Amino acid sequence: MNRAAGAATDRQRIVFASGNAGKAREIEAMLGDHYDVILQGDLGIEPVAETGTTFEANSLLKAEHAARQSGLPALADDSGIEVDALDGAPGVYSARYAGIGASDTANLQKLLDVMQNVPADRRGARFRCVLTFMRHADDNAPLVVEGIWEGRIALAPCGDGGFGYDPIFIDAVSGVVSAAMPAAEKNARSHRGKALRELQRLLAAAA
Repeated sequence: MNRAAGAATDRQRIVFASGNAGKAREIEAMLGDHYDVILQGDLGIEPVAETGTTFEANSLLKAEHAARQSGLPALADDSGIEVDALDGAPGVYSARYAGIGASDTANLQKLLDVMQNVPADRRGARFRCVLTFMRHADDNAPLVVEGIWEGRIALAPCGDGGFGYDPIFIDAVSGVVSAAMPAAEKNARSHRGKALRELQRLLAAAA
């Protein structure tokens, strides 16, 4: 992820269309040794405006922008948390739920505040992730995959791992908060892990 853009490598070089270091760490860990991942910021690429109203639309926007600006294959992620009691909010606005440029802590706290009086049986939620892989900027058949992680919203933050809403998301199967899971267990269960495994399958099939 932090390798110089021009470094020699026999892996495929791709640009990751995100400035989110937490996502980048997860992507790098799960992609393995076949790809040399370069953050778009390391290439001086400014993020594109996320004007889409769906995760897929924003993921496509980001991938096309990164591929066009870099001349490299691009991988983009758009993801967020959907809360049943809030009719799916914050959804695509998860990263700016508390306002443009809001911190993870501010977004998380706003969600807890909004959910303060919601009973346990109505706190269902899910993480959703859409990944788009574009071979080049004019790729008319990009690989688009989705992963979903079901769970519920905790009453208070727990754990010191992960990022974003991880401290208040309880896995539906294990009952463990995402931020308290070992990285390997989280990657095995998470929305991003599921999407990446499907993307890896498609990439292998196309090789």
